[in-house]
Amino acid sequence: MEFRMGELFSGPGGLALGAKLACFKDVKGEKWGFKHTWANDFDRDTVETYKLNLLHNPDASTVFCEDVSDFPIGDKSILPEIDALAFGFPCNDYSNVGKQKGLAGIYGPLYSYGVKVMKYYQPKVFIAENVGGLSSANEGYALIKILEEFQASGYHITPNLYKFEEYGVPQARHRIIIVGIRNDLYKQGIHYHVPAPTTPDPKDMKTSQQAIEIPPIPADAPNNELPKTTEKVAKRLSYIPEGENAWYIGIPEELRLNVRGAKLSSIYKRLDHTKPAYTVTGSGGGGTHMYHWKENRALTNRERARLQTFPDDFKFIGSKESVRKQIGMAVPPEGAKVVMEAVLKTFAGIKYRSVKPTEKLQLKNLEKGNTTALKGLGR
Repeated sequence: MEFRMGELFSGPGGLALGAKLACFKDVKGEKWGFKHTWANDFDRDTVETYKLNLLHNPDASTVFCEDVSDFPIGDKSILPEIDALAFGFPCNDYSNVGKQKGLAGIYGPLYSYGVKVMKYYQPKVFIAENVGGLSSANEGYALIKILEEFQASGYHITPNLYKFEEYGVPQARHRIIIVGIRNDLYKQGIHYHVPAPTTPDPKDMKTSQQAIEIPPIPADAPNNELPKTTEKVAKRLSYIPEGENAWYIGIPEELRLNVRGAKLSSIYKRLDHTKPAYTVTGSGGGGTHMYHWKENRALTNRERARLQTFPDDFKFIGSKESVRKQIGMAVPPEGAKVVMEAVLKTFAGIKYRSVKPTEKLQLKNLEKGNTTALKGLGR
């Protein structure tokens, strides 16, 4: 069975690639998978990256580069019927890294376009993704409002905080993913369960060194240009041990940053080669580009893409900074695959190992007004 899939805020294709990787055949030989139907994103380079790698067609007309407010949701002559909706609604106003304006920000209300698709198309299932910081935005009330609207659109929802390093992704990336099953199907017994972590023990987690070095990155891999490093930055890095940042006590005074606070930040922070990487980000100024555990330099975009589990032949379109943004904002395909595969198995009636969803994120608990417990839940 193929699920026709529509996407909003598609990014370079992390969710779409995860959906593609999740395809399988059941014991009867029937194929279960997702089929691209339409997608949109606001960024031109991102759209070109998606078309090249997911559709292998730079001229594909089913991926739209336009503001979601102009997207013709409901016009089925342009955007035909779908069975599944996937959307990683913009996290800028929910991330703990930013000012966390939540629903009051420019990007905060954009989840509502996912709600609009649900109402017009009533897909069988939706998969929505956002940062862990969503749980504490607007003192927790942003999450309540979003979950209530998802539920009111006719869906039984299962929100959960996924720690991707527990699912084989070589990166401590914590994301809230909400899976919704249409109410009539839920009543028929189609119940989604959170897939159990595959690498819950820290000693089994894939490390940043394993991700970047095994196997070696091919010499002709795209987006692998070495970044320019000034002599001063290289010298500063030479004093920073792996796992430490720009506030390490052993850095000489003349090489210290003249910045107050942020001592727990990732500024000039080296990776620890024995652990999964810290979170790959898509923006930020000097000192935020992720730094090699041994070499005195920032990572290449291809190295970042490996931490995000994109294959080496996945070519990102655009300038170095554009590529960095695309990689940092994407959903790790291998993480997305876990969720997408669980969705398919749910509909196929195939049992899989599962765990209880994050208790603090369940609407029945949030409705009691206990939002303070959400603070610090994710990152």
